Amino acid sequence: MSDNNTNTTTNHRVCAPKWACGERSTMSLIYTPEEEAFRAEVRAFFQNEYPEDIKEVMRSGKRPVREQTIAGQKALAKGGYAAPKWPIEWGGKDWTPMQSFIFSEEVIANDIAPTNGFGIGLLAPVIAEFATQEQKERFLPAIYNADQYWCQGFSEPEAGSDLASLRTRAVRDGDNYIVNGQKMWTTDGHNADWIFMLVRTDPNAPKRQMGISFLLIDMKTPGVSVRKIRLMDGEHEVNEVFFDNVVVPAENLIGEENKGWTYAKFLLGNERGGMSSATPFWRTLAKAKRAAAEVQLENGSLMDDLLFRARIAELETQITAFEQTALRVSGTSADGAPNPGGSVIKLRRTELDQILTALMIDVAGPNARVFENDGLSGVEAWQSATVHTYLNHRKVTIYGGSSEVQRSIIASAILGL
Repeated sequence: MSDNNTNTTTNHRVCAPKWACGERSTMSLIYTPEEEAFRAEVRAFFQNEYPEDIKEVMRSGKRPVREQTIAGQKALAKGGYAAPKWPIEWGGKDWTPMQSFIFSEEVIANDIAPTNGFGIGLLAPVIAEFATQEQKERFLPAIYNADQYWCQGFSEPEAGSDLASLRTRAVRDGDNYIVNGQKMWTTDGHNADWIFMLVRTDPNAPKRQMGISFLLIDMKTPGVSVRKIRLMDGEHEVNEVFFDNVVVPAENLIGEENKGWTYAKFLLGNERGGMSSATPFWRTLAKAKRAAAEVQLENGSLMDDLLFRARIAELETQITAFEQTALRVSGTSADGAPNPGGSVIKLRRTELDQILTALMIDVAGPNARVFENDGLSGVEAWQSATVHTYLNHRKVTIYGGSSEVQRSIIASAILGL
C-alpha cells in the first residue's frame, strides 16, 4: 500500500491519499479515449439529470422508499439507462464489457439508487425469453419506465429453500385461474402493483417440479391481502401475502402450464449471475477507509493502525479474487441454461457482504449503538445506519437460495460429487 501522504493520480480522478477513494492497489486499468468519452457522458447524465434528493438518501446509508425508487428509475429510463442488460429492442444497450464496467463504477460513484430489481432484473429477462409477443409489449415497457412496481412470490411458510414444496394452488376455470394460498417473506409486497409468482397447477404430477406454473397477478385484484412482517432491524420490508379465491386471467400465464420450474431456474440463475459486480464492495471499502482516517486513536488514526490496515489489505485481496472469479463466470451457459458457476458467485458475494457490514460497525465504533439518529451531537447518519444494515444483511445468505443450497449445487454440478 502506498504512502499515506502521497497524492495518487488515476486517469479519471485524483485522490489524496490513494486509499481515500478506494483505489485498487493491485489493479491499474488504462481506458481508451472512447471509453473515457463514454464515462464522461454517463457521469454528466448522473450529475445533471438524476434527482439530487435520491443521491442524498443513498449517501446517508438509508434505503430509498417506493416513490424515490420510481423517480430514480424514471430518470434513468429517460436517459436510456434503466436496463442496459436487456435486449436492445426493449431498451437494452449493446455495450462492451468495459463500458458495462464503467457504467457500474459511475452508478456507485454518483450514488445512484437501485431500480425496482424484481421487475428490471428478475422478471423482465423471463418475459423476454419465454413470454408471448403480446405479453412482452404489455409488460416490458411498463417495467422499464417504472409504471409497474413488482414483487416476487416464491417462498411460502413450508417452502423456502425447498421451493418445489410450494402449496399455493391455481385451478383453471375457463379463461381464468382461481388462486388460493400464501406467500412469505415477500419483499416490497406492500409497495408493489404486481407480483410474479409460482403456483401449483398439477398436484398429481409425478415430480413436484413438474406441476408448477408461473403467473403474473395484479396486487389490486380482490382476494389479495398483505400483512407486514417487522424485521429485527425494526424496518418493514417483507410481508406475508394471502390469496383467497383470486381470479387471474389465463393470459397472465408465462410460457406453458406446468413448466414454471424451468422459468424459475432461469430466473434464479440470472439472479445469482447478476450478483457478480464487485463495485458495491469497493464503495463500502472506500467509505470505511475514509471514515477510519477520521477516527483518532492514541497514536494516530484508525487507518494508521497496522492491524486495521492488515484487515483492509486482506479484504482488498478477497474482493479482487471475487472480481476475477466473477469475470470467468457468465450468467448463462451457451445454451441459455443457468450456469452453476453462478452459485459460486452468490455464495462468495453474500459472505463478503456480511464481512463488510461488520467492518462498518467496527469503524463507526460506539456511535453504531445509536439505532436511530435522533440528532445526538457527533453522530453521523451513516454511523447510526450501520446496525440497521448489519442486521438487514443477515438475510443475504438465505434469499435466492441459501448458502447451504449453493454448496450443494457446487458439489453436484461443478465438482461432480
